Amino acid sequence: MRHFGHLAPEVRNGLFHQEPAEFDAGSPVPVLAAALGATLYSPATRPTLARDVVKQAGQGVVSMVLCLEDSIGDADVPAAEENLVRQFAELAAAPSHTPLLFVRVREPEQITDLARRLGPARRLLSGFVLPKFTEDRGLPFLEAVAEAEAVHGQRLLAMPILESPELLHLETRADTLAGIARATGKHRERVLALRLGVTDFCSAYGLRRAPDMTAYDVQLVASVIADVVNVLGRADGSGFTVTGPVWEYFRQHQRMFKPQLRRSPFAGPAEALRSALIEHDMDGLLREIELDRANGLLGKTCIHPTHVAPVHALSVVSHEEFSDARDILRSVDGGGGGVLRSSYTNKMNEVKPHRAWAERTLLRAGAFGVAREEVGFVELLGASVRGAIL
Repeated sequence: MRHFGHLAPEVRNGLFHQEPAEFDAGSPVPVLAAALGATLYSPATRPTLARDVVKQAGQGVVSMVLCLEDSIGDADVPAAEENLVRQFAELAAAPSHTPLLFVRVREPEQITDLARRLGPARRLLSGFVLPKFTEDRGLPFLEAVAEAEAVHGQRLLAMPILESPELLHLETRADTLAGIARATGKHRERVLALRLGVTDFCSAYGLRRAPDMTAYDVQLVASVIADVVNVLGRADGSGFTVTGPVWEYFRQHQRMFKPQLRRSPFAGPAEALRSALIEHDMDGLLREIELDRANGLLGKTCIHPTHVAPVHALSVVSHEEFSDARDILRSVDGGGGGVLRSSYTNKMNEVKPHRAWAERTLLRAGAFGVAREEVGFVELLGASVRGAIL
């Protein structure tokens, strides 16, 4: 699979200086972590789940979570598990392109049980999403993933969700983060990414952000994100990919504040695109995606298909970013250091301080591609989003 593979070759050729690379479920963990993109959640109770998975793959989705936890009622869990097994069998019986598939479970026992019940269709499973992860609660989940992997001889990855009250509350946050670091460090080879459960954070204080506000406008949430990245997202080899929080809105709401998209980049034919983005509350989402990356997050949890294209479009590396990253790493490889003037002559690139940024940028470039020099976010959004919202 590859990002933007659903677009026609001539469209991709017009957008990309370097097209996104191909990857699959067996690719190295750092490659998959960078390529997760917009991870679309779907309740495991859906009777058309197999068809939904194939449809979303055809529209550019590369990772999905089939949920047995908060998205369904407690009484529906047994039926949802049975449906999940049936839907995996249906997918396996009719070969088709599928995204990376993960199952969000409630208890560690579900991991080994479902891995067994899926039978041969298990080959379509990339791993499990682990809820309310702390050291004490999370280790049994990770051990269950390791057990299922050993029993069935198939690599299974884990994505812990950081959403517990202990992580939110200031008096327990430092100890909780240290415990999560210990637990995930013991299973580093199978931890694909850490996901942020911002809805649960807000719930602990009876909060809910409006569609014209981002997670970073809610200071309680922003402080947790900062501390998670501080401890668990470091670029020194000890950190993990941390993904962005869910965006909850997908239909128009009454607005209190002005739209957050400037008019000038959308001048001319793209004005209709700007109007459609604002009408669907996408301007808040676009701002949050940019803030995610500025704060060290990559990828995003999504609960609606229309959110996928904006996440992927804004994950493409610009030609300017690519030029800077390549120049920095070339200087490193040549044994150089110091300060370089950027190829775009608009900034300085300090070789040693910017090295980690450059490495992460080229990893993202491999997953999402590099835009042509004359292509900006408006063109990428237009090609990716237009069919989804216009």
